[in-house]
Amino acid sequence: MSLSGKTAVITGSNSGIGLGIAHEMARAGASVIINSFSDREEDHAIAAEITANHGVEARYIKADMSKPDECRALIEQAGACDILINNAGIQHVAPIDEFPAEKWDAIIAINLSSAFHTTAAALPMMRKAGWGRVVNIASAHGLTASPFKSAYIAAKHGIVGLTKTTALETAREPITANAICPGYVLTPLVEAQIPDTMEKYNMGRDEVVEKVMLERQPSKEFATVEQMGGTAVFLCSDAAAQITGTTISVDGGWTAL
Repeated sequence: MSLSGKTAVITGSNSGIGLGIAHEMARAGASVIINSFSDREEDHAIAAEITANHGVEARYIKADMSKPDECRALIEQAGACDILINNAGIQHVAPIDEFPAEKWDAIIAINLSSAFHTTAAALPMMRKAGWGRVVNIASAHGLTASPFKSAYIAAKHGIVGLTKTTALETAREPITANAICPGYVLTPLVEAQIPDTMEKYNMGRDEVVEKVMLERQPSKEFATVEQMGGTAVFLCSDAAAQITGTTISVDGGWTAL
């Protein structure tokens, strides 16, 4: 599944799922653009580490995914975008009648609208190159719901719809659009939540993971960032050339329930 000669732009990718995808894209031979809203030395060091580990060009570009102009500028500054991975996202949990309006606006902007703006900027580049892949990171919550996550669930359902529309508009071209729907993935952020959850429920690590954190994940195992990256690489490969407009669940059986 070589992606040599391709350039992949991954939003929200200086940690977690996005960084895992960046490493797997680079491992497959793609040049990568990683992104977040900060502009620290360590952000650029992450790109340098990808280059050192995989022998491909890797750059870090600052862009705030809550701002439409910066979303589009990210693609323009990349210079090429054969593969677009829309991964940036934030979360807030509260009942609908208590959900802060500014949190709703921010989640919709970053989790949904950013993908519209980056896709709009990337499609002309893909058409000019004669090849393209759009991979949107949705969620099990793009296919089902939970209480108290109204903005996140609305945004992720929206991402699935945007993916389908993108696929239909490019169906006669060598461009595909698909969404990956992860369940719980073991990222540094999730790992950091485990000790507090253990204390809250007075449980050991294994028990709190199985009974609390992975309550809705039948496999009772976290997915990994490497698995997210491997799935994204597959969707960019020739083997997936006729897979478009669909969702791939990587959720340990969550959405089978």
